[in-house]
Amino acid sequence: MTKLRVGLLFGGRSGEHEVSITSAKAIANALSVESNASKYQVQPFYIQKDGTWQAGEVAQQVLDSGVALPSPSSKSQLWQFPSAAAEIDVWFPILHGPNGEDGTIQGLLTLMQVPFVGSGVLGSAVGMDKIGMKTAFAQAGLPQVKYMTVTRSQVWSNPCIFPKLCDEIDTTLGYPCFVKPANLGSSVGIAKVRTRQELESALDNAASYDRRIIIEAGVVVREVECAVLGNDQPQASVVGEITYDSDFYDYETKYTSGRAELIIPAQINNAVTQQIQEMALQAFAAVDGAGLARVDFFYVEATGEVLINEINTLPGFTATSMYPQLWAHSGVPFPELVDTLIQLALEERRSGGAEE
Repeated sequence: MTKLRVGLLFGGRSGEHEVSITSAKAIANALSVESNASKYQVQPFYIQKDGTWQAGEVAQQVLDSGVALPSPSSKSQLWQFPSAAAEIDVWFPILHGPNGEDGTIQGLLTLMQVPFVGSGVLGSAVGMDKIGMKTAFAQAGLPQVKYMTVTRSQVWSNPCIFPKLCDEIDTTLGYPCFVKPANLGSSVGIAKVRTRQELESALDNAASYDRRIIIEAGVVVREVECAVLGNDQPQASVVGEITYDSDFYDYETKYTSGRAELIIPAQINNAVTQQIQEMALQAFAAVDGAGLARVDFFYVEATGEVLINEINTLPGFTATSMYPQLWAHSGVPFPELVDTLIQLALEERRSGGAEE
């Protein structure tokens, strides 16, 4: 039996570079178990922080050590593909954040005309951009927290305009509220604000990351998540809950051991669980998702209301990440999950999607 050559693509040009390496290592381990090793030959491809692609021994070294390589001083190799890239039968991109899950690498892989795991250009781009995502959710009739959008030019405007902008946010959303760059992952650049002074500072900081900013009203909620697996007929996992002691689920809390606790399954009633699962599938369809996604919700226990927060089309994939854990509790162990995702990628290509 001829083995499929799986291009495991990791690293990337984002602040989540190191997380991507950890996710890739977990996937490589899952593909090395006997049931998968008989079907797949893994070939690692590592993208350095400056965009240089590495394959072979260099990529394997990073995968084994979990340590990122320093960027070379020469730019002559930038975005030059290793020759081994032409041999790949199916790509497994596990690049988190900008230049990885925002449709850019998906566009490149689409041009290669080789199937790849996960959503295509449209689903990835909409899933990454918080404003585009919320627009898609609103069109699908999914309830959300109250929010406003502003631009960098409004924040960095003349002294007459900026105070009026903050006045409008004060009146419309009140405090606390959350200020977020529209197009970054893993809570980078996000701030919880409780005062006018904190709002002004947070807007200025968010504008340094992105030219488009979203501000959301703060609500007293439980944060719950549901995983989606599939293409045209996706399935929803059990629902999990995240608890933590910090102000909100920021980057440090997400990726520091012991800072957050995952409760699977979440201790909520069956009716709410079913509602969350149905909404997760609606959200997946709304952004034209494929393969996998993790959908995050706010459960307002006092009123029984469920609000959608966001969708992540390429969620963290470490052994302890919420996405694989949700499926493990749903009866799909990690190695089987990785195998299923590769088969879904091949299925999506065979179905003759619009991006083929």
